[in-house]
Amino acid sequence: MSLVELIAQADERGLAASGLACLDRCVPLLGGDDEILRPLWASLAESEGWGEDWGERVEQARAKLDVPGVGVGGGAGVPGGRGFAEGEASVLAHRMLGAVPVDRGAGNLREWADACSVAALQIHRLLDAASDGASSVTARREGRTQDMSPLVAAELRRQIAILEVLSAHGPAGLRQALALSTEGRRVLRAVVSRRARGRV
Repeated sequence: MSLVELIAQADERGLAASGLACLDRCVPLLGGDDEILRPLWASLAESEGWGEDWGERVEQARAKLDVPGVGVGGGAGVPGGRGFAEGEASVLAHRMLGAVPVDRGAGNLREWADACSVAALQIHRLLDAASDGASSVTARREGRTQDMSPLVAAELRRQIAILEVLSAHGPAGLRQALALSTEGRRVLRAVVSRRARGRV
């Protein structure tokens, strides 16, 4: 199935984990440490009444990173001293965090997870040294993968793999989803660091 189809079929916990994983991989652009979103992962892992403290933990993460809650299309400030691509990528990452729904209803989570999927792919496209062949990430999410740039291709594979493991294993798949996301965060952190060194 395409990424769009996987998101359409995911349950509430799968949607929350999918969006959170996209956000977690982009932590290097938020100015926080690697553990900043760990409480949200823990909230998803609860077997009974999962996510009962989700909204509270979302607000705590926003407060630590000084990101107000906004709509999915809302904006956020960009830290200064970065190149254009890094600045645009940072805006997208801050929007993802600002738009996390505190209400765990399926409609809210699906809209957020879908927006996070698009934003994460766009972030990787902005930061990839190679050019991506498609005019937008929409084609990639629908399964048209010809001439993909390496960074975008890897991010697409991670998004699909996370949704597949959560669909197959439910809560038991969260550990693997987190591992995949952690790997992606390390890759993005290395890319951001390499681009910063290139401007010195």
